[in-house]
Amino acid sequence: MLAGTAVLAGAALIGTAPALIGTAPARAATPSALLPDADVHVLVVDGMRPDELAPGLTPHLLALADAGTRYTAARAISVAETLPNHAAMMTGVLPHRSGVPANSIFDPVLGRTRDLDRPTDLRAGTVLDRLPRELGLTTASVLSKRYLHGLFGGRASVAWDPVPLLPLTEHAPDRFTVDALISVVEERSPRFTFTNLGDVDRVGHLDVLGASLRLARTAALRSADEQVARFVEFLRATGRWERSVLIVLADHGMDWSAPDQLIGLVDVLGADPLLAGSVRTAQNGGANLLYWVGDPAARVDAVARMREVAAAVPGVAALYAGADLGLGAAAGDLVALCDAGWRFSDPSPLSNPIPGNHGHAATVEIPFFVAGGHASIRRGLTVADPVRTLDVAPTVAALFGLAGPAGGWDGRAATHAFAG
Repeated sequence: MLAGTAVLAGAALIGTAPALIGTAPARAATPSALLPDADVHVLVVDGMRPDELAPGLTPHLLALADAGTRYTAARAISVAETLPNHAAMMTGVLPHRSGVPANSIFDPVLGRTRDLDRPTDLRAGTVLDRLPRELGLTTASVLSKRYLHGLFGGRASVAWDPVPLLPLTEHAPDRFTVDALISVVEERSPRFTFTNLGDVDRVGHLDVLGASLRLARTAALRSADEQVARFVEFLRATGRWERSVLIVLADHGMDWSAPDQLIGLVDVLGADPLLAGSVRTAQNGGANLLYWVGDPAARVDAVARMREVAAAVPGVAALYAGADLGLGAAAGDLVALCDAGWRFSDPSPLSNPIPGNHGHAATVEIPFFVAGGHASIRRGLTVADPVRTLDVAPTVAALFGLAGPAGGWDGRAATHAFAG
């Protein structure tokens, strides 16, 4: 194993995942496996935009896509942030069932905002824990971001603790992440892996030239492309390629804003007599979750006023009730999304100084393709049917013959990519 790579056996944690809350119908009978002999690898190039799947930026990824099945109408779910979309990929259900509607929420128990980075925050079963428990298959998570590892850390049979963590970005660079992925596959031969490559996203957030030259982002895209190519070469060199299926996608895109195009809602809402002192926010870059914490009897009137006041603020594109987006109670009373080229910054203008953000409509389009050496993968196919991050778990389940969860999938299997 390469230095700096730590692999933690998580076998003792299999079967400890929290159950779905509430009473739900029993699962359907176990279906037949579409590809019972396959090894399936989900690779997430965090924050990559579909227009960045291009010859000058990501030639290896583009070649993989062209040699497999490429989906041209792929989208993240709202809120288009890292945690909810990775949760969607592994659970196949919407946030009101998974418990993860955004990266950051207002926690009424703590009285402050926090990241959803605890294992108990994820309330739904995932393919990472269900495949071992129900089918006896080994799974692995290789997640570069600290809060992703916190959310999923005990779910897989094998979970990599991301190291080294860079101090500002709290993620492990892609080189170390792929080192860990190769080591896990070489040592444990998992039938399913889930990997997050964080460099493109983290550099995109910090790249002050993001709206113009994007020099740092270009370098990060080329590096991520080379790391995926290195993993593919490892699969080929070790005789694993012919049974491999790669599902490659992003969790969201990226948008850049000018320094003066930021939105603060705390002061605006606080200046209204009805709302003063009784609204909390959870800022998520391109999205802002709004919570009424005042008299519950006044909630209906207060939320209507929150909507009216926030809608008049420049840069606010849309306001939704959490139920409209399938987000659940943790998302608060209203979800505000910004226009392209804007960002939220609450509670102060200094709270979100970074130019690269996501969560809003400008960042829901993502690359999504299926590739690999398995003989059943359809080659050179382009599919215009819509797919979402929600569709990853049902697709993985269909390949292995895993039944749907209690209450069924909210996504659907993307089986266009497989012959038969």
